[in-house]
Amino acid sequence: MANKEEIRLSDHFTVSRLLRFTFPSIVMMIFTSIYGVVDGFFVSNYAGKTAFAAVNFIFPFLMILGTVGFMFGTGGSALVSCTLGARDNERANRIFSLLIYISLILGVVIAALGIVFLRPVAKLLGAEGEMLENSVLYGRIILVALPAYILQMEFQSFFVTAEKPQLGLWVTVASGVTNMVLDWLLVGILPLGLVGAASATVLSQVVGGFLPLFYFARPNASLLKLGKTRFDAQALFRTCTNGCSELMSNISMSLVSMLYNIQLLRYAGENGIAAYGTMMYVNMIFLAAFIGYSIGTAPVVGFHYGAQNHGELKGLLHKSVGIIGVFSIGMLLLGFVLARPLSQLFVGYDPELMDLTVEGFYIFALSFLFAGFAIFSSGFFTALNDGLTSALISFLRTLVFQIAAVLILPLVWGIDGIWWSIVVAEAMAVVVGALLLIIKQKKYHY
Repeated sequence: MANKEEIRLSDHFTVSRLLRFTFPSIVMMIFTSIYGVVDGFFVSNYAGKTAFAAVNFIFPFLMILGTVGFMFGTGGSALVSCTLGARDNERANRIFSLLIYISLILGVVIAALGIVFLRPVAKLLGAEGEMLENSVLYGRIILVALPAYILQMEFQSFFVTAEKPQLGLWVTVASGVTNMVLDWLLVGILPLGLVGAASATVLSQVVGGFLPLFYFARPNASLLKLGKTRFDAQALFRTCTNGCSELMSNISMSLVSMLYNIQLLRYAGENGIAAYGTMMYVNMIFLAAFIGYSIGTAPVVGFHYGAQNHGELKGLLHKSVGIIGVFSIGMLLLGFVLARPLSQLFVGYDPELMDLTVEGFYIFALSFLFAGFAIFSSGFFTALNDGLTSALISFLRTLVFQIAAVLILPLVWGIDGIWWSIVVAEAMAVVVGALLLIIKQKKYHY
């Protein structure tokens, strides 16, 4: 049996081969999420509830600043893989190099602006007193490594396009282990609290972002190599428009998270934000599996679309729907089983907060039934270089449906309406994604 390294984008993909090829991307994204969860565990248990709430309060804003990496990674890898499918390897490498250089420069600029405007933004969102100071302290340290974080997100997609998903996994593991060990040392052993947790994250992102930079800059055995490039406005425009769905998705999720925090402050105070933070950590891990699968399949879809292999494209879609369906049911069951143990892990020190978190978790877990289909349908259109359709799904899923639900449902069900709003928004996004897949079927021949 061939090992994962021998699987090529041009291969025929059975379910087994598809799972083997995407497995490193899935584990890579899950691992990335897990070490973020470790941050939350140490902050909550060693720095306290207010510090934990502060991290979850400012985190959505920090994520917005890093979304450039998702845009260039997903949009760029789709364009590069399609170019590889058309057998123009030289242009594919020029585009790859251009995107890496531009994103590195943008990372420095965005980080500087973020550090300057962090306090006014935190105040605008409603933070005050100790939570404000903690939010600003944590955020400014994290922003120091923003260029590395942007590259890390970008390389997660490009490792798959380069036919080196396992190498991308090992880089992520190295980054994650760095974060976990330093969290244990700087927060669990040394009483550095938020400063220790933020410093651990910064150093882990440096590992995850700069190690791939050195790999691709040297002669290597992959399809991609950093080298000379020239400004290509058309390629940059196609990358941005194609990746705008992921940009929109991440910005929207962060904006919606801010709105959730505002609503939770109104209905449940600081406890509500802490409970939501616990659910979001678990949500990050579960959704990471779907995102990882979409990242793993995108270059394959892009390659076969570029090569006009319509039969393979159709098979990829049908197999993916089945795989995601099985994943979704498994995650729903796992969410029910883990609701209490995970709540205990993060907020077990506060009985009232614990009960609030568990009750919300049982409702929130229903969203896992729908999220995977919505994420994949958006990613599938990105891989086809149809950024507009992908962006429409993401825009409705992460912004329109969620904002409408979180503003309306709490008026009927109180805080339970906040948890139900996530479920309702994901279900509506699946309907939209399915309709667009049907409408676009003749155009893309899948």
